Amino acid sequence: MELLHCPSTSIGQTTATVTQHWRFSYNSITNCRNFKVSSRKTSFFDFFHLRICGAPAARICMRPLSIRACTQAGTTGSDPLLNKVSEFKDACWRFLRPHTIRGTALGSIALVARALIENSNLIKWSLLFKAFSGLFALICGNGYIVGINQIYDIGIDKVNKPYLPVAAGDLSVGSAWLLVLVFAVAGLSIVASNFGPFITSLYCLGLFLGTIYSVPPFRMKRFPVAAFLIIATVRGFLLNFGVYYATRASLGLLFEWSSPVVFITAFVTLFALVIAITKDLPDVEGDRKFQISTLATKLGVRNIALLGSGLLLLNYVGSILAAVFMPQAFNRSLMIPAHIVLALCLVFQAWLLEQENYTKEAISTFYRFIWNLFYAEYIIFPFI
Repeated sequence: MELLHCPSTSIGQTTATVTQHWRFSYNSITNCRNFKVSSRKTSFFDFFHLRICGAPAARICMRPLSIRACTQAGTTGSDPLLNKVSEFKDACWRFLRPHTIRGTALGSIALVARALIENSNLIKWSLLFKAFSGLFALICGNGYIVGINQIYDIGIDKVNKPYLPVAAGDLSVGSAWLLVLVFAVAGLSIVASNFGPFITSLYCLGLFLGTIYSVPPFRMKRFPVAAFLIIATVRGFLLNFGVYYATRASLGLLFEWSSPVVFITAFVTLFALVIAITKDLPDVEGDRKFQISTLATKLGVRNIALLGSGLLLLNYVGSILAAVFMPQAFNRSLMIPAHIVLALCLVFQAWLLEQENYTKEAISTFYRFIWNLFYAEYIIFPFI
């Protein structure tokens, strides 16, 4: 039995010893990800060769039984059907744009938590299913909006985001259409059957705005002001107001603004505006090629990055001032230091972007960091 080492496979200090019982190190195999096993009918004692090789991907080959470890998604088994199912699941997950799902989920959970904290005496376990169904409906709405955008942006995405499943060819246009229709119907059905006509109308408004953002002949994403107003409205106002309204209605309460909810709605609406103008920073190359007019193509990457950073700093300064002048409404001991730290992190990230001369990689890192700040605000919101 032969054991060969290569740089792409991490074995550590382990030396495989072949004994009469055909032992080998299981740990050396499990260090690799996603095993693909292929075999023919044979006994384990028919093994006569073990190789660990890796050019270019890490592999563990056993003849006639072969176990190949590779870093590509979807290689979960030798069954072609299982492989196709796994690949389809991976494509669907990328189709949903996970970073947007995290924002939607965190936002809805934070608003529900805030409403429950304000009315803890009305909490009922029977409402748990309704809360999860509402969250699922929001994720469906999110999936519809980002999905229909990918369907109509295939050419642009092949330049700007070639890793997206439709642009990469991992998900057919027909499958993409089926998914967005399922998302729309499922989400709308859940909302209509559980949350009443007013919330249903808000949900429909969100779907409508998401549609005209991407679909011709409207395609409002062509117009910078209209584009970022749509994003700010859907992700900022509609999400926060709608979730808070629905939660209070489920508790049997009339809608009433509270200072923290007014704060988070205003804060996130402005934040969504920043996301809307900075999301085009990594996409300047493709937008120029397809003559898509954005603030980034008109004003330049550096100017938009500075504008976005400035608006977020304004958000943080406003948060600190709100805590200073309204101590009865906010938890000052958390709200002030938390927003100071987040503001300093933003300044540091903007400085790094300047130091790296606004390369595409640096811009992508900066944009991801803005989303992390977005998540952070919702995480601390229930406690402020």
